[in-house]
Amino acid sequence: MRRLTLALALLASPVSAHEFWLQPVDYTVEPDATLIVRIVNGSDYTGQSLPFLPQRIARFDDYVNGTPTPVEGRTGDLPAVTMQATQPGLNVLAYQAQNATVDYKDWDTFVRFTEHKDFPGILDKHRARGFPEEAFREVYSRYSKALVAVGDGAGQDQRTGLETEIVALTNPYTDDMTDGMKFQLWYGDSPRANVRFEVYDYSPAGEITQTFLTTDDQGMVTVPVKPGYMYMADAVVIREPEAALAEETGALWETLWANMTWAVPG
Repeated sequence: MRRLTLALALLASPVSAHEFWLQPVDYTVEPDATLIVRIVNGSDYTGQSLPFLPQRIARFDDYVNGTPTPVEGRTGDLPAVTMQATQPGLNVLAYQAQNATVDYKDWDTFVRFTEHKDFPGILDKHRARGFPEEAFREVYSRYSKALVAVGDGAGQDQRTGLETEIVALTNPYTDDMTDGMKFQLWYGDSPRANVRFEVYDYSPAGEITQTFLTTDDQGMVTVPVKPGYMYMADAVVIREPEAALAEETGALWETLWANMTWAVPG
């Protein structure tokens, strides 16, 4: 666990500027009130707001009681989303970005990234495949969710079909948080067992704490939470890209980023 501050600089590198998340201005809103959501790219829960750009969005839906509604916006809007919260209950925003690429210019950056995300054996696989240790490319995709309470916030999160996905098994707006908040991490149709689950908490005083957890044999994990805090969870898959994608992008590795944000009422 380590302490960070809001003054932490945003560095432009694959290691320090790779998280991507949905950040509602308010996680609890009244029915028919305005729900404002930032799309953020950054590091350590500190980042830069991005505009609403349809060409970068593969899908963006708002799930309430299992029913998705497309999230619409105007090109260039910043904050990205301003919408009427017309559906009372737990609103699950689910966003998938179009693929993008990043170039590694030195080996140490890739090494730090693999250590931070806990990818055992990847460096050995890289060398065994005869890949270069500088100037190579990664292709990546984002699968981000946010839990927002509209009205009483009643309801449950669910799988939304994202290729890798964090599913909340606890509703932070209606359930007892004494024993923490439970999640299950998915990749395709299978739980992701025994992998890193990274959590950032944002205190009312503006302190940010990072914690590394590990999913169990069923891909489940319990996150201790506190009233009045906001949270972000992140988990990353690394794999070899399929031949067509590798040829199209020139990438040697592919990463898939699952992310979720939520808050616990104070």
